[in-house]
Amino acid sequence: MPNIPNEIVFVCTANTCRSPMAAALFRHALAAQEEPLRSLKVSSAGVSAFAGQAASANSVAALKKVNIDLSDHASQPLSQELVDNALAFFCMTDSHHAMLSYQIDPPPPNAFLMRQFIGPEASTQIPDPFGGNLAQYEACRDSMVEAIPSLLEVVKQLHDAASSTEDGGEES
Repeated sequence: MPNIPNEIVFVCTANTCRSPMAAALFRHALAAQEEPLRSLKVSSAGVSAFAGQAASANSVAALKKVNIDLSDHASQPLSQELVDNALAFFCMTDSHHAMLSYQIDPPPPNAFLMRQFIGPEASTQIPDPFGGNLAQYEACRDSMVEAIPSLLEVVKQLHDAASSTEDGGEES
């Protein structure tokens, strides 16, 4: 059986605010997709994370308002297993992208900014709401939601390319 990368990894700093929210939102969006996208694994990690920390209270509250439960999140640092299984990494900021490229040797060609595919007028950065009020976390959540449709297209293209490469097709 071919080993097609099957994990989408969202990356931030401590893996307690932005990336857990992004992963939960994307997981929710994938549930409405056709197979094989629906079966992709979605996770999150931090470039400076400690293992096992809960999501911040305001991250949990911001997602609860859109009926997504984040209460069981446990933070994790980047790992070789995540790298090996990643179809794509989506980072919150340029600095996360740089740290990911610094920590993984060789730098992964499948690392992007979460908001880079929205369009030329959109900001590509998702500011850290850590320590902010619930409204700041909700604004962060909404900036992620805006990126989801473009990410679904990118993930579909990446999965199709990985599948055709594994099936003996030509890489593009």
